[in-house]
Amino acid sequence: MKRRVAILISGRGSNMAALIKAASASDFPAEISLVISNKADALGLERAKTAGVKTLVIESKPFGKDRAGFEKLLQAELDQHGIELICLGGFMRLFTAEFTKAWYGRMLNIHPSLLPSFPGLDPHGQALRAGVKLSGATVHFVIPETDAGPIVMQGAVPVSDQDTAETLSERILEVEHRIYPAALSLLATGKVRIEGDVCKTAGSAASGNFLVAPVLS
Repeated sequence: MKRRVAILISGRGSNMAALIKAASASDFPAEISLVISNKADALGLERAKTAGVKTLVIESKPFGKDRAGFEKLLQAELDQHGIELICLGGFMRLFTAEFTKAWYGRMLNIHPSLLPSFPGLDPHGQALRAGVKLSGATVHFVIPETDAGPIVMQGAVPVSDQDTAETLSERILEVEHRIYPAALSLLATGKVRIEGDVCKTAGSAASGNFLVAPVLS
């Protein structure tokens, strides 16, 4: 049985589209059963509809700071549709600790940096200002603290001296679209477990490869 997944979005749904595409494969262990946006004008809604995925809008603005009220309605929809796993795809609303604890180990997020470095806003700008030579993306479980949950998967890209936040973002986005479906597959097949604050993956092993940056001509 494929695990039933809901994707929560607020904008264009770039990672949502990558997840939907991956889940269209017959051997993928999860199905994207529902896309929910907290904004009626989110571009990702049309992308999901075009892909044949059911969509819902639960406007968060009328709830103001009443996060619990919004989450009560959200949870009712998740229950009604038999959702087992959640993927956040640019969902721009914070959850209460109660909601994240209820979904602990079953809700994934992706962040465009190699966490725990550069959490929060403007991760690409943070990376460039720090002068790091490698950056990337991280899929992690959601906990009450922002961008701090157990890490499921990471992908790295080199940072060049010519990079801007925009060019670095574009390159990292390619990595995001690769690792998010892979991480969801691991979770859906039960190959991920959490020990303390650390995520372990069944069958994982060092590849014997490494990445060095910068590469000099």
